[in-house]
Amino acid sequence: MDEEFEKMLKYLGLRGLLANWDHYIGIAKKGSFSSVRLLKYVIEQEYKIKQENARKRRISLAKIPEPFVIETFPFDRQPKLNKKIILTHYDCLDYMSKQQNMIWIGPTGTGKTGLATAFLTQAINKGYRGKFILFPELVETLYQSLADHSEKKALKTFAAYDCLLVDEIGLIEIDPVQVGLFFSLMHERHKKKTTLITSNLGFDQWGSFLKNTQLTAALVDRLTENSHVINMKNCKSLRTRLDQQ
Repeated sequence: MDEEFEKMLKYLGLRGLLANWDHYIGIAKKGSFSSVRLLKYVIEQEYKIKQENARKRRISLAKIPEPFVIETFPFDRQPKLNKKIILTHYDCLDYMSKQQNMIWIGPTGTGKTGLATAFLTQAINKGYRGKFILFPELVETLYQSLADHSEKKALKTFAAYDCLLVDEIGLIEIDPVQVGLFFSLMHERHKKKTTLITSNLGFDQWGSFLKNTQLTAALVDRLTENSHVINMKNCKSLRTRLDQQ
């Protein structure tokens, strides 16, 4: 391949074609493909490469701390979980197509984050934009945006994700301003986008960290109106004694 043609491929962003040029030339020389079939094959391969690269970028931008997948979740160690229902939602992807929330509630170590992360990863793999963020980080980011009056931009950014995973809601108490910002975000996402949530606290305990009875009731109402709640309150911790030391 001459340098000028190589520059053309780079300019057009056809990196897959550039990387596999010799392979495609070899196929052409064998004559096993018609010219039309070869052209279609090259385009299909380029499409697959671009799709995979785009998926990898979405995974990277989601900032998922640990790459949990549903295939490795130890359902055998959580017999009280309804495996069939969880896998049905996961496989049919209805939580994304219907913009439904998924909420996991239960004690620390029961696998809430692992399941939520698997659902987030599934959505990203299917072409959706997603984001993983801890609840304390989310409310702090929104709060800090007030300093330079960029709160509308911050809210718009988080509201735009097709699938937003907010991990460990209730981990910290938040002040009234943060409560208002978080409520605004959930209001923006309501019935428009999918929010995945994990919490150690039952809904009846959310008032303990939100410190606002009316907003708590309104928030729970918004989140549960179009959602699937996975109750893991009676599940045992999956962590070994060594993990807890």
